[in-house]
Amino acid sequence: MSGSAAWAVFAIIGAGTLVLRGAMIVLWGRLSAIPPTVERGLRFIPPAVLAALVLPALLVSDGVFTVGPRLVAGTVAIVVAWRTRNVLATIGVGMVVLWIVQALT
Repeated sequence: MSGSAAWAVFAIIGAGTLVLRGAMIVLWGRLSAIPPTVERGLRFIPPAVLAALVLPALLVSDGVFTVGPRLVAGTVAIVVAWRTRNVLATIGVGMVVLWIVQALT
């Protein structure tokens, strides 16, 4: 793909994003209330996005599914997050476990 074609694709995608976001802002102003069904569904978006971002980093290494240090540390961090509900403890324990497992392997 040539440079000008790539810039054209970027411009089209940017314009599409602008139109979609603008439409949501305009429609949001006209809606008086979000239906309860939609509101319940919207609550699942943050955990789903987080899982989509984190799980491939834990499960895949060099394009291959592996059980490695990241998966072990991630599992321990999930347990810490579940039990303590403390973000700093989760990050701290996860990093320490990752360093220990990497040092042992």
